[in-house]
Amino acid sequence: MAKLKIECFDKKIKLRKIAKTVYKTLGQTARFKVELVFQDGEGITALNRNTRGVDSVTDVLSYPSLDGIKGKVLQPEDCPTELEGRYIFLGSIVLCEDKIRIQAEEYGHSEEEEREYLIVHGLLHLFGYDHMNEEDKKEMRELEKEIRFILRGVRE
Repeated sequence: MAKLKIECFDKKIKLRKIAKTVYKTLGQTARFKVELVFQDGEGITALNRNTRGVDSVTDVLSYPSLDGIKGKVLQPEDCPTELEGRYIFLGSIVLCEDKIRIQAEEYGHSEEEEREYLIVHGLLHLFGYDHMNEEDKKEMRELEKEIRFILRGVRE
């Protein structure tokens, strides 16, 4: 059975529905693995500074292991250097617990909803989507809305 497996050893949170929804929405058929890590504000600021040269706190950082994969249906033979057993390793997502709390309050929804949105956002980055220009941003936001609608049944 093909799937997207999100491994998180920091917290016990429900990830299966998010993984399944992103996987199906993107039309994937292979097995994928993603690492999810949580940091506090200080920890994510250090990561942001050391990996992106940006000395500030952020809500989510994504570290994709594959390039040029946006919109592609991947197979193990397409990425032999990123195979972990029968899984293709897509990369890592780091979430900031402090920003999740602040943004949930700011946007008027639960921390669970904010965490869900940031995980979806991070997963899309790992699958090659970005928001560096207006066209890409629009495409990524539409996918986020579609996935969130499936997850929550709510239009944004």
